[in-house]
Amino acid sequence: MNLGFTFFFNSILLGVGLAMDAFSVSLANGLNEPCMKNGKMCGIAGVFAFFQALMPMTGWLCIHTIVQHFKAFEKFIPWIALILLVYIGSNMLYDGIKNKGGDDCEKPGVGFWALLVQGVATSIDALSVGFTIADYGLFKAFLAALIIAAVTFGICYGGLFVGKKAGTRMSGKAGILGGLILIFIGLEIFISSFA
Repeated sequence: MNLGFTFFFNSILLGVGLAMDAFSVSLANGLNEPCMKNGKMCGIAGVFAFFQALMPMTGWLCIHTIVQHFKAFEKFIPWIALILLVYIGSNMLYDGIKNKGGDDCEKPGVGFWALLVQGVATSIDALSVGFTIADYGLFKAFLAALIIAAVTFGICYGGLFVGKKAGTRMSGKAGILGGLILIFIGLEIFISSFA
């Protein structure tokens, strides 16, 4: 088993690439909830990191067990991400328009179930990373998934922080922008699947 520089570098690059959608959603969440506490920020970043690690491992497992079933499911990934992100983004957009001028610190922000949906929607395309790491053994694949999770956590925490700072300056319009960002990400995932 070779765990040299190339392995770690490639795993970090995979983490950065996979975390971009989660970063954008974290930014939107921070915009929507500018008074978010540090504990909740860690929790949100942790959920995104968990799913970004879980999906490549699930893809790796599918490659090593039920590859023909996974191939049939792969064409639905962009549709699932589109539906989930447009739904959450539309709700955020509606709430932002409805609560115009309200106190942003009194908004509940992203709830547990919405966060789980966001985690799945932004990481579902990472299932295909299982193909990329298919030649790894179990330990090496798990280590790559942990590196991806750590990178995702840092990037998402940064997105939440930047979103919070911008959200406090935008008062009232942040929820609208956050909703539009989520809808755009859903469309981007969907459209790029045809490229």
